[in-house]
Amino acid sequence: MKEYEIIVRPHITEKSTDAAANGKYTFVVDVKATKIDIKNAVEKIFGVKVLSVSTMRYDGKKKSRRQSSGIVEGYTAKWKKAVVRIDTDPKTVEYTVNGEKKTKKYKSTIEEFGFAQ
Repeated sequence: MKEYEIIVRPHITEKSTDAAANGKYTFVVDVKATKIDIKNAVEKIFGVKVLSVSTMRYDGKKKSRRQSSGIVEGYTAKWKKAVVRIDTDPKTVEYTVNGEKKTKKYKSTIEEFGFAQ
């Protein structure tokens, strides 16, 4: 799966907004995505260092409605939520590629999350 297929959208609630101040961001992710997939996607898309990923699966709720042919029952779509904890004080990482020294700097927040901090 591609990174933009794994992360569907941010899950913005009062609780997730308060947790974002501590470096915990909540996303709705693909149901088939694993924790490793989610970690790699968040690191690549947002340029942050991910410390941990917690996931929760939600089944669809039962819904019913009346039609002319009678009562129709069905379920809403099942979905998966991931809480990603990022490093709020990242260190610069130094590594070598073919004898050439390179550095990588991670960001400390996700500005594109959907609200201003």
